[in-house]
Parts: sequence; C-alpha cells; structure tokens
Amino acid sequence: MTLGRPRAFDLDERLDRAMRVFWRQGYEGTGLADLTEAMGISRPSLYAAYGNKEALFRKAVAHYTAGPARHADAALAEPTARAVTEHLLRGTVRVCTSDENPSAGCLIVQGALVTGPQGAALREELALMRAEGERALCARYRRAQEEGDLPAGLDPADLARHVKAVTYGIAVQAATGTAPADLHRLVDMTLAAWPPPAPAPAPAPDGPELPAGR
Repeated sequence: MTLGRPRAFDLDERLDRAMRVFWRQGYEGTGLADLTEAMGISRPSLYAAYGNKEALFRKAVAHYTAGPARHADAALAEPTARAVTEHLLRGTVRVCTSDENPSAGCLIVQGALVTGPQGAALREELALMRAEGERALCARYRRAQEEGDLPAGLDPADLARHVKAVTYGIAVQAATGTAPADLHRLVDMTLAAWPPPAPAPAPAPDGPELPAGR
C-alpha cells in the first residue's frame, strides 16, 4: 500500500492567509493568483486542500467567525441584555478598526456585497448568516425579557434588528475611515438610550387586612 505524501503546510495557518486576502479585497476582487501567492501554495495544492475559490471563501468566512469575529457569539453569554449589546458593539469596533487586521470593516458585511451573478449564492449565504445572527440576538433578548431584564412591552425582534443595524453601521463607517474613538461614542449613545429593566413586582402583603376598629 502506497501512502500519499503528507502536506508540508499547516491548513489553518494558510486558511488564515486566505481569509486576510478576502477581507482586504473582497470575493470578486480576489483572484486565484492572489490566493496562491499569499498562501504560498500551488493551485493544485489549493484545490486539493480547500476546493475551488468559492469553497475556500466559505471556509475563510467560518475561520473569521470563529477567530477575529468570535465576539459576536461570545456576547450572547453576557449576564444582561445591556452587557450583551455592549460586548457585541465594542467588539465590532475593535475588529473593524484594529491595525492587526488586513482591512477596516467586516468580512461578512463587505466580503460578497459587490459580486456579479457568479457570486449570488455567496451573497445569499452571507445574508442568511447575518439573519441567523439577528435571530440569535433576538432569542437572547427574549430570554432577558422573561427574566425581567427588559421591559415587558418591548419587542425583542425590533431591539435585535436595531442593534444589528448599529453593528453593521459601525462596520461600514469603519471601512470609510471613521476613528475608533468616534465609533465608541456611537456605542455610548446607543447604551445611554438602553431600556431599563422591568419594574420589580410589588411585595405581597404579610396577611389579610383587619376591618377598621378591630
């Protein structure tokens, strides 16, 4: 039995390189030559390890959500709805403006927005991913409402939609060069208008009231 020659490169490390190219140039703006040069591998090796360009982009997005953008999932574990929101928004500012990242902005927001017909499937997948993130945030706010952490009259879906709109707005403004300090002030304004917790129920009386004069 003849064993295949083992790969001489780390799959995750090369995937990180590909993610950075897509993040900087977008899906349509990235060619196979850009990827093979950045990853330091040949086209046959790229196809064998990751599939075609579209498959590699999907893997790069998954790598992004589990790596640089992991704050989005981590935020849901915060103890209050306000803390969830602050973790999400401030994490977005950090990711979208960090000098350690290849480009300002968000890979999921910008990665496949301007592709032609050949990128329609990817655009739809990223839209579904953003919608799933909004549903998860809505579920977390609904739980907060059940726990009395949000007022009863608030619609969790509306709140999740609003917070996600702020999140995407931060990503777009970061991509146009808005300074981190300005984006953090936007977060401050959002948190300053945060709805208060539901009022605590009035305590029950200790016992039955006695008639007057008794």
